[in-house]
Amino acid sequence: MTQGTTRRPGRRLPGSEELRNNGVVKNVGEARETHTGTPQEELAAGMRSDRSTRNRVARSILDHGPSTVTELAGRLGLTPAAVRRHLDALVADDVVQAREQRVYGARTRGRPAKVFALTDCGRDAFDQSYDKLAADALRYIQERFGGDEAVMAFARARIAEQAGAYRKAIEAAAPEERTEALAKALSADGYAATARSAPVGEQLCQHHCPVIHVAEKFPQLCEAETEIFSQLLGTHVQRLATIAHGDGVCTTFIPKISKNTHNASASTAGRNPA
Repeated sequence: MTQGTTRRPGRRLPGSEELRNNGVVKNVGEARETHTGTPQEELAAGMRSDRSTRNRVARSILDHGPSTVTELAGRLGLTPAAVRRHLDALVADDVVQAREQRVYGARTRGRPAKVFALTDCGRDAFDQSYDKLAADALRYIQERFGGDEAVMAFARARIAEQAGAYRKAIEAAAPEERTEALAKALSADGYAATARSAPVGEQLCQHHCPVIHVAEKFPQLCEAETEIFSQLLGTHVQRLATIAHGDGVCTTFIPKISKNTHNASASTAGRNPA
């Protein structure tokens, strides 16, 4: 990695200023109005409505990870045809890309459903700032203060400072609800995290990474995060996928906690697949 590497400028979504204040998504019916102006005014109103809906589609993919047309239609209250129309526009703008859905376990008959994931440009539209500054600072630490070990020490110190709120949330939850509690705490920090059941445990899914462009260059951030998850949950965990490695979602497998795993140390945490 050379000194002074610049970040590739991301393309912003049309009307992307709407992305920063969209904590509440209105039902489709609430946004419908009767326009009685000139044809030009009605055309402009229609274009604004399309931009708003496309922002909602992109935001839904950000919050929930790679999604099928059916999933998006159900979450947003739109018809599949309308979702496809907006996805076509987002693909043309390099905001989302279509990919084959990853199947875990035995594959069923028929072709896997197509899912749509955000591109790097699409993620850039969601106001990820100071990336280059952070990457430059870590590069300086790496070059002047001990190489990769120094970066890892910084990554561990950073996540340990964040972990105070996560620890409180986990300790306040019942044992069977700790992964869900961690997901909610991570979401409060912008990771859009969810917890779901797996055959022999649970999966913690982070659908957004606020430091994605830095983590791509310094995977120590992901490794330190995995270690702290192991410490907080008191069990060995395994990182299955990361956004920084090109996956649609950061996925961490958490086995069912037993007496044998309750006191697992952070040194056994699964490493980031980079």
